[in-house]
Amino acid sequence: MAKKWLEEFQIEDLSPKYEENKSDYEVFEDKDLLDKFRNSIIQELIDSEIRDTSKMNYYINEEIDRITDGYDLSSEERNHLFNLIENEVNGYGPITELLDDKNVTEIMINSPNEIYIEVDGVLSRDYSVSFINDDHIIRTIQRIIQPLGRTIDSANPMVDSRLPDGSRINAIIPPLSVKGPVVTIRKFKEDIDSIDSLIGNGTLTPYMARFLDACVKAKLNIVVCGGTGSGKTTLLNVLSSFASNEERIITIEDAVELRLNQEHVISLETKNVSYDQNGEVTIRDLVRNSLRMRPDRIIVGEVRGKEAFDMLQAMNTGHDGSLTTLHANGCRDALNRLETMILMGEIELPIKAIRGYIESAIDIIVNIERLSDGKRKVTSISEVVGFDGEKIELKEIFSFIKHGLTENREVNGEFMLHEYVPLVYEKIKSRGILDIDDMFIFTKPKKEKSSKSKKDKK
Repeated sequence: MAKKWLEEFQIEDLSPKYEENKSDYEVFEDKDLLDKFRNSIIQELIDSEIRDTSKMNYYINEEIDRITDGYDLSSEERNHLFNLIENEVNGYGPITELLDDKNVTEIMINSPNEIYIEVDGVLSRDYSVSFINDDHIIRTIQRIIQPLGRTIDSANPMVDSRLPDGSRINAIIPPLSVKGPVVTIRKFKEDIDSIDSLIGNGTLTPYMARFLDACVKAKLNIVVCGGTGSGKTTLLNVLSSFASNEERIITIEDAVELRLNQEHVISLETKNVSYDQNGEVTIRDLVRNSLRMRPDRIIVGEVRGKEAFDMLQAMNTGHDGSLTTLHANGCRDALNRLETMILMGEIELPIKAIRGYIESAIDIIVNIERLSDGKRKVTSISEVVGFDGEKIELKEIFSFIKHGLTENREVNGEFMLHEYVPLVYEKIKSRGILDIDDMFIFTKPKKEKSSKSKKDKK
């Protein structure tokens, strides 16, 4: 009503106006001046080697007053400058607030003024964040990885590690990166830690969830495939949660991301090459070693090379229930990639023998995709049904059928349970698991249009 009254009498509204999410470009019209202040203050604090952190805010305010003396800064400009410096001292520099923002799932730093973020699967450039220069980016990287016992410099220009909260950081600097330091941080999402979370956000349906639950409990060997950022590790973590609490589970990863709640879990992590080019421990080394650790179940975070043969060997020699992920564009492509990775290991076996080995090792392949609207869907659950002497035969059990885009540019589609009784159904029943009997009594094809609203039929 107040606004209409002001408009009626043509009186100017002099009340203060607040703008949210102002960037440093907007608060400071003179970007060079902001960088000058920020750089000078940070350098002074570094040179001062202040040890009494309880008085840090006092020192920051003192330095701001000294460096900005003679400049007419508004209270908004000064507060913004203080926040930047405070984040630099007590946080992770310009990206502190992005790391704290639960909606941001990925942070990509391409250059001092080129930062991209992912929110709800959608990638966009964030103009509210910037670094002073390349050295500022490297200093921020070092601050993040130092507590992890890692380092990055010209002798070790690449680092791939995990943060205490489970997020993953990858950084690469010159001379390997021609453009300058490049940082990618994939944040761990605490709210996507259960099968109910995946059902709730439409990644899969209750039928699919129950089927995968039964497959894991029946100790079938499962491969999860998909592209970069499709959610493979998240799905693997959820599938792993179905394993019995009585099993001895060994997880093998480059950087530990899996978070299992079972009591008897042994986590193994690879080791990068040291300064003297010695001491490297690969996924393959850990897979081989895990076979001597009396595992009931082996879970490999990602198979990407020579370790593929060792993983299949484990699956074929009594270590049922093994789980892993790999990069592929679909279930068929996953099998082709496995062939290629085994050949990379210089295994002197004919192609037919390799394919027969794969066919006897793997039971289920699950493909997950990040669609054009940013949403993640399990688009196929297929079983390996045989080998005809030339190619491995796959049969699809569940699929996601795309029909196009809605007016809001969201992918329009439906989940489908095919009218087919899978061969693994007998394996599941033989383990005494009868929870999915109702799925494979067919009178007509079952469709599940929306995993968010459809209730699972008991």
